[in-house]
Amino acid sequence: MLLLVSVLALREYPQFPLTPPYRPLVWGDFNVIHTTDTHGWLLGHQKSSWPEPNYSGDLGDFASFVTHMKRIAVEKNVDLLLVDSGDVHDGTGLSDGYPPGGVDAHESNKFLERLPYDLMAIGNHELYVYADTYDMYTNFVPQLNGRYLSDGEAVSVPVGNRFVKFTTAKGRHVTSVGVLYDFTGNSVNTTVQFVADMVKESWFVEVIEEEPDVFVLIGHMPVSYDNWPVVFNAIRAVHPLTPILIFGGHSHIRDCQQYDGRSMALESGRYMETVGASLSAAQGNSNNITFTRRYLDQNRVTYQYHTRTSNATFDTSYGCSITIGLEDLAEQFDLSYLYGYAPQDYTLSRNPYPSNGSVLSLFVDDAAPTALAINNSRADVPNILITNSGELRFDVFKGEFTKNDQLTALPFTDSFLYIPNITLSIATQILPALNGAGASDKKKRVALEMEMWRRGYVDGRYNTWLAEMARRAGPGSSAEVAGNLTLGYVTTDSCPDAGDDTLHIAVPYYSSPNYIGSATPNVTDDTPIDLVFIDFIASDVIEILNTLQNAKNYSDSDASLYSPVLANQVLELYAQVGWN
Repeated sequence: MLLLVSVLALREYPQFPLTPPYRPLVWGDFNVIHTTDTHGWLLGHQKSSWPEPNYSGDLGDFASFVTHMKRIAVEKNVDLLLVDSGDVHDGTGLSDGYPPGGVDAHESNKFLERLPYDLMAIGNHELYVYADTYDMYTNFVPQLNGRYLSDGEAVSVPVGNRFVKFTTAKGRHVTSVGVLYDFTGNSVNTTVQFVADMVKESWFVEVIEEEPDVFVLIGHMPVSYDNWPVVFNAIRAVHPLTPILIFGGHSHIRDCQQYDGRSMALESGRYMETVGASLSAAQGNSNNITFTRRYLDQNRVTYQYHTRTSNATFDTSYGCSITIGLEDLAEQFDLSYLYGYAPQDYTLSRNPYPSNGSVLSLFVDDAAPTALAINNSRADVPNILITNSGELRFDVFKGEFTKNDQLTALPFTDSFLYIPNITLSIATQILPALNGAGASDKKKRVALEMEMWRRGYVDGRYNTWLAEMARRAGPGSSAEVAGNLTLGYVTTDSCPDAGDDTLHIAVPYYSSPNYIGSATPNVTDDTPIDLVFIDFIASDVIEILNTLQNAKNYSDSDASLYSPVLANQVLELYAQVGWN
């Protein structure tokens, strides 16, 4: 009790004037809480710039929320499941700040294990690095007791189960299958089976042959513009009336689809910003089912509202122990180590690119050139630097810039490569070609975007969603309707009624190209320079380089390491120089 009191004293909420939900949840007979794409954000969003405070809850708060919701489900005599659709790696210092010799998310996953998940699915970020996949297979998956689902992703054997059948607390028979979108960026020694092939497998046909009370499908695949209908149609061909609930992920958006009147497919955002709730009044006949979905802002005000608790009664010892453990892990990883003080906010899409407020401009114009010049014998050779804009994963906010902020803004351990002696006239054409300048390049650009999507690049889909949200809001709408509302998501999806749990003003959005480059050096067109690029896009750069000249046919072997500095070290090195 003394420990709980001391924790509550440290965690005064709300620290910011958070807007509460505007209506209670509508409970059904069969209810599901959904998370996806948490990417290590287990301590929530801790910055004061809006909309960050909307997502300021942590995994301990969420655990207390789930505990209260489970209690309410018992009181209402209904079912409540907890499910997750993958991507627990790559996102913050809690997952990525491990010491040398460690494995990404090995320690942070120990806290996810403590949540009472009924089902979890693998994500593409569990498959980029073999050590991460193997760690999941040997340490994380066994804790789920057969409820971790994956198909085709193998470390000589499937990482998790392909399917599971179980009975809920209220006696409902559930059949679940795990799915991953058609991902091609997986590491060696792992395989990914495409969705269209999976539904033809004999095991899949056998699994769906027996009719359950409800199919609960989970997978790291968007519920719109992807292959969930392939799985759905395969089941519908056998069971035309059985309720089907689908929980997707990957594109980082709030989204909902109903493929027919007895199904719902939900996607619940990203980064511990959104908690999805799907609630249904299941019926044993051919009538349409009444589904309700809700996108909850992930904070204590939301949680207390829906559990009818207060700041004094909300916390559980279980939840507080998770919060304390995460804070201890942050201390072990030295995530508060201070590199400098950012003079302002730098955002991915709330400021134009290029501009002084763009984190993309900060990276490619200032941070990367500064960091890569440190102890570099080629620093005096003119160069052009090119990277994909998706290399930057989050905003940088005014104030303390710590180890955690660096790993959050750019967690990837990508290397910088270079090809020497490329004439400036050729080098300056590569960035426009990558971005598909000109109508004649449209087909090639679409093919390139599809290839990037299959390798795991989600920013295009997420940014399109943000752009449409801002377009619907219209110019000047923020000032007209603001009142007490704060910046946040304003969701429009394909399901009936409103999905957002809390009212907000839509965040502004400015587009940026898929690829960005540094300023052109002040030399003549025939001057040989260094062409520097991130290794993630090496094949794309080299392919275009070969289309722009015929003096040499370049290959991967022509690219050398430009600097020992990795991508996830760039901002910290710059902060020590420029913000200290």
